Amino acid sequence: MLKRLFLGLALIGVGLFSSAPAAQAQDRRVLLINDSSQTIEKFHASNVNRRGWEEDILGNRILRPGQRIRINLDDRSGQCMFDFLTVMANGSKIEKRGVNVCRVEPYRITN
Repeated sequence: MLKRLFLGLALIGVGLFSSAPAAQAQDRRVLLINDSSQTIEKFHASNVNRRGWEEDILGNRILRPGQRIRINLDDRSGQCMFDFLTVMANGSKIEKRGVNVCRVEPYRITN
């Protein structure tokens, strides 16, 4: 009986420790799709624990209407929750807070 109790506790412990690496190993790639009539000039994504926006992920690229790009948002923090800022060619900005990048696929920008 005591042997079974120790075995059960050991298995629970293994289960707890093995779930942490699984969270770290989650896919943080997001397919950004421009389903709007405007060109996307900038796209920023920052995990929710950061203050301010990270650099423009598109860099010197743009995303024309109908185009798409796969973005890897793994910042090695283990964070799945990100805030997005999209800047359009006409100067308008679209902010989306609290996006779970471990689950969202794809992320569409629309009019």
